Formats: sequence, C-alpha cells, structure tokens
Amino acid sequence: MLMLFKSLFLLLFLAISSFSRAELVDKIEIIGLEKTSRGTLLGYLPIEVGDDINKNNLDEISSALSKTNFFSSVKINFLNNVLGIDVKENPSIKFIEFKNYEEDLVLNQKIIDNLIKNFDLGLGQIFIDKNLNTLINNLTEIYKSQAYYQTKISIKKSLDDKNRIGIELTFDEGEPALISSMKIQGNKFFNDDELLDEFDIGEADFFIINYFSERDHFSENKYKAAIETLRTRYFESGFLEMIIESDEVKFDPEKNQISIVININEGPQFIFGEVKFTGDYRNLSTKKLLDFFELNQGDIFERNKVIAGIKKIAEHFHDKGYAYANFQSKLTPVKNNQINIEIISNLDRLIFINRIEIFGNTRTQDDVVRRQLGLLEGQSYSKKQLNESINRIKRLGYFSSVEYNLKRHSLNLDKADIVINVVETKTGEFTIGLSHANSTGASLTAGISQQNILGTGNILKANFSNSKAVKDVSLYFKDPHFNNFGHSFSYGFFNKSIDAANLDTSSYILDESGINLGYGIPVSQNSNVFGEFRASSIDLTCGNTMLTVNESSQCASNDNLDFNLSLLYSKDDLNDFYFPTNGSKRVFKTILTMPGSDFEYFKFEASNKNYYPVLNDKVFKFSSRLNYGAGLGNSDLPFFKRYFEGGTSSVRGFDFNSLGAKYADGKPKGGEISAISSIALGSPLDFAGLDNENMRIAAFIDAGTVAEKSSNFSLDDLRSSTGVQFTWLTPIGPIGLHYARPLIKKSTDSTSSFRFDLGASF
Repeated sequence: MLMLFKSLFLLLFLAISSFSRAELVDKIEIIGLEKTSRGTLLGYLPIEVGDDINKNNLDEISSALSKTNFFSSVKINFLNNVLGIDVKENPSIKFIEFKNYEEDLVLNQKIIDNLIKNFDLGLGQIFIDKNLNTLINNLTEIYKSQAYYQTKISIKKSLDDKNRIGIELTFDEGEPALISSMKIQGNKFFNDDELLDEFDIGEADFFIINYFSERDHFSENKYKAAIETLRTRYFESGFLEMIIESDEVKFDPEKNQISIVININEGPQFIFGEVKFTGDYRNLSTKKLLDFFELNQGDIFERNKVIAGIKKIAEHFHDKGYAYANFQSKLTPVKNNQINIEIISNLDRLIFINRIEIFGNTRTQDDVVRRQLGLLEGQSYSKKQLNESINRIKRLGYFSSVEYNLKRHSLNLDKADIVINVVETKTGEFTIGLSHANSTGASLTAGISQQNILGTGNILKANFSNSKAVKDVSLYFKDPHFNNFGHSFSYGFFNKSIDAANLDTSSYILDESGINLGYGIPVSQNSNVFGEFRASSIDLTCGNTMLTVNESSQCASNDNLDFNLSLLYSKDDLNDFYFPTNGSKRVFKTILTMPGSDFEYFKFEASNKNYYPVLNDKVFKFSSRLNYGAGLGNSDLPFFKRYFEGGTSSVRGFDFNSLGAKYADGKPKGGEISAISSIALGSPLDFAGLDNENMRIAAFIDAGTVAEKSSNFSLDDLRSSTGVQFTWLTPIGPIGLHYARPLIKKSTDSTSSFRFDLGASF
C-alpha cells in the first residue's frame, strides 16, 4: 500500500513539473498597432525574445499593457514558441467641447481649461473613459457647490475612421436652489441675528436689496468660511470649548429650495487667569511685559488681546535688533473656567546689518535711495527704522513698487543683508503742443518737468507757453539734498504775461518778471522747514471793469515791485507717494511782503491729508485746506493774489475757479479766504485681468467755499458735490478721471461733471 502511494505521488509531481516547465520565446508578433510604435509597446513588456515564459508571464504581460491606458483590449497567446499580442488602441482626443453653459455663472473658460488639463482630456491625448467619468463627477460637484443641484450634463461621443474621438458636453444648468430658511440652535450668549450676520448667505433680505446681494443664493465656499468665522467669534469671546455639533444643508428637489440648520454647543465662557513669561526677555520686568497686554485677570478671555500683546512684544524686540525673535502662547484651562497664559520667548540672536543691496534702480542713482535710509551697514537691525526707510523711499515718487526682504547669512547667523527691490516709474514729462480756442486763439506750449533729473533726485521744471491769453517762460531747479546734512536749495526765474480778459476772470493785463531763491532744513526724518525769497517786477494795466470797482486803487500805478518771503513747514509720514494707505501729510505756509515792496499783504495757507486703512484693502481719506490772505495797514490784498476755487483739487463738479462772488460781468472775483474739505473711500480694482496694483477707484464728497472778505465768510455760500474718481498709474505718469454731481449749488453756478487730469492721485 505504501509503495502504491509513493508511485502515485511521483506521477503527480512529474505531471505538475511538465505543465509548469518554461519554454523559450523565439519570436514576438504584435497585431493592431496604428499610432503606438512597436518599440514603445515592447518597452512595457516584462519579457523579451530568448526569455523563458510560462502561464504567470502571460498574465503579467496582459496586466502591464493594460496599465499603459493605450489599449481598450489586450489578448495574449503563446504557441510554438511565438508570443502573440493582439491589441485594440484607445482613440486619441480630436476635440472636447463644452456647450450651452453661461459664462461665469458657474463655469468659465479658465476653469474649463484647468479641468481638461487635470483630467488628461486635452487635444491629442489618449482617451480614457474613466477620466471622462471623473470629469463629469467633478463638474456635478462644482455645480452642487453653487446650489445648482438639478444641472444635467449630456455626453455625445463621435469616432472617426482615424480612431479619433470627439466629445461634446451639453449643459442644462437649470435654476439655483435658493435658501428658504437658515437657523442656528443652541446659542445663548449671542442672539440669532448676531450669528446669522456672520454669513454672507442666508434667508433673503428685502427683495430690492436681495436682488443685488443675492444673499439667498447658496455657495458652499461662503458657507464653510462663515462656519469658521462663527467658531472664531466664539473663541475670541472666551468660548474655547464651543463646538458645532451638526450642520445640515438639506435640499428639497420638489421646491428646489435649501434649508440649513446649525446646532452648536457654546460650552463655558473662560476668563483670564495668570500670565506667565518664560524664556529670555533681556531683563524686562514682568510689569513692563504686562504693559504690552491690555488685559486684567478676571476679564472675559479675548484671543485678540493675547495676539495684540504678543505682536507688541515682538515689535519691541524687532526694533532692538532681534530680527528673528518669535513668541508663542500656551493656554492652559484651570479651575473656575480660568485660562492661564504662558508667553514663551525665543529671541534668537542679535542681528547686525551686513550689506544693504538695492536692485531695480536702472535710472536712479544708488545714493539717492540710500540717503533715505535710517539704517546703516554695520549697525544693529531695527524693523521700525527699516519700515520708515521704505516709506521714505516710496514717498520720493520715483518708484511704482518698493519691497524688501531680510536675508540671513547661513554661516554667520548674527548678520543679515537687507535686499531692497524697486520698480521705477516715470518721474518726468516733456510736453509740446499747438492748439486753438475761440477765446485764447492759437497757443504754443513746450515744457519739461522732471522730479528725478538724470537719476540724481534733483527737480527741474522748465516751461514755455505763448497764446493770446498767457505768455509764460519759467525755470525752476531744486536740489533736495544739497549737503550732507540733508539741506535743500532751489532757485528759479520767471516771466509771465496774463491778459485776463481772455480767461474766465475780469479784464486786466499783468506782466511779471522775477526770481526766487529757497533753502530748506530738515527738522526730523519726516518734516522740514523751507524758506523762499521771491522778488518780481509787476506791470499792471486794468481794463474798464476793474477801474469802476473797488480794485481801481490797485490799478493807479503800472510799475510795481513785489518782494515777499515765505516760510513753509511740512510733515509727511505717508506710506506711499501715489497710493498711500496710511499716514498723514501736513503743510503750513506763511507769506509776508518785505520792505521795498509796493504791495503790502500776508497770506497763511494750511493743508492736511489723512489716510486710514479700513475694511481690509479699502482706504478712507480725509483732506482739508484753509487759505487766508489780507492786506497790511490800509492796503488790500491785491486782487490778482486772491484765492479761487472750483474744479479739480477743489470742489469737483463745478467749473474751474467758478466759486464765490462775481463782478457785474459775471467773472469771478476770488476771495481773501477759502476753505475746502473732502472725504473719500478708495479701493483697488478687483476686476479680473486689470492691473489693480496700479489702479484705484474712489467715491468722494467735496465741500468748500470762498469769500471775498473774511468778514463776510458764511457757510451759506458752501458748495458741495459727490462723485467717483478713477486713478491709474501708467508708464507715462498718473492719470485721473472723475465724474461729479453737485449736492449743494445755486442756479447761477457753472458746473462740470466730467474731467480728465494728468498727474492726479488718490
């Protein structure tokens, strides 16, 4: 019996061995290739001619070729030492077309291009059916995320005789599901309205408002963002254990409506406990450190106060040279719902400035930029001084962009380079023109204005104009950094002839020639005092209108000398020249005539601009200007030295120089005193494809008045307007467009709604 068992086992072993014995591959035959080369296919095979082959090898070959996605079917056989491979190639994509969708409703061409790229469905690529199915599923989810739950996508495929497939996707987008109800449950500390206001979506507002806001249009992205805002609001109010137990967005297909229910568990409200400081604070006392935090033990816990305090500590040490100092907070709940706070310091090393490198100033000389720096190579780092230095560079107006980064040395960790990158903008203009107007006749103008001549930072202005109304030749030069102390020096000459009868003022002819010399001294990094002496000879000839009014006494003498001295104080801490978002600029100027002058008068002029960042990227601007002039002794302020208002840089929406009292012929008189004020809310342009870094749009309200005499100054003469201004910093300089409509005006006022200005800024 044992012998019989051994014999059967031996026969079975021989049979198995015979079946699994490998054979050699003498030849490989391939059928069905059209686009794929034989070499490409052979490269994917795990076997080649001369190798042994068995049944397992055949399965491996079939699997390897299927994974290439080149073939819709693969058949393998092995007979008489010939490996046969019969394949059917997948088609290549001839086109894929999206039809019947509304651009920018949910899809747009950019989204479509990205989807086609991400799912390998581009022109000429091998078509894989599962890629198309994945695309359809993705499109369905995109539409659902915008509440288009009933969108249908039909697919049409067409195969040509060259094994190329065309794909058409046709959309029936339908209508979006609207939010019928939105409720928050479980809240006790905040009421429903407070929490629902955190959402940009929800139940419909008043139908007119809702038409524009589309508040009842569901958006998954807005919904998720608001959920996080909800958590943040609770967390910042001391509810550190608040959780959202459930949030359900339920779609009713019959009514095509969405209902939302959010269940929250507020948990306990925590209060501030002890504050502990660990790490190195360079001998700062606990009391001094606590002064950085506006919190008291027992107050309701507010995360913003912790963050603000940490920021103040960091700024303190960044200004002391610890450029890489960072501070972290550790919150520990203790008994009675208190939160103990541990502030952990990591000062790192004291950093010294190794080099300051400037890039991008192809025209402006390095020293013009460097003299604005409050930091020197070799001194310790100060973030405050660096930020102020960057703002000073921006205020030059030579660059459309100024950015910096701190580059630490890898081998010498206590040193870092400051790398400043600038983008130069146009700082000057050359003009030449020939024009004709009915009132002024032919006019020839030519001029140059350069704020950064030859990259030296010096200012040069030269002008020539010749018309029936105005003849003007002038030259002005200023070196704003005349010596090593930052003093400035200026000089110029001018010759101007005005025939006012051809302008919008009363009839007189004024010829004036003179010189001016100026000198400025810095008071601080952001402020300076500038004095200027001006001497001129004035030849004044009055027309009949002027001789019959109070100005006749000023017309008694044709030849007059005017000597005056002006003193100007300015302080500018704006963070940019063209588009400031923070800071202020104040200017005070006094003008007083000197002995020897045939005119005796004084002037006081003050202006102020303030910018405040609001609402993320929005900027609120408040500006005001007050001008006052009067004669000295028994003299009057010369009528040609009066103030005129109206138009650009004044009260927009009214004609240039049109405000105030008028002569009998309707021409404006001007006045001894004028007051102008304006508020504006500006924003970058967020429209796709626009260069919003160099564009601003602002809504404004202007108000102002001018009084012939300070004694009859009255708010009853106030004029006001509102409108919109667009400003664009172009390669040829800033340009501005504004549209304004009067809010307060009189029937005799001259108005002008639209103006274009070169050199305008927000």
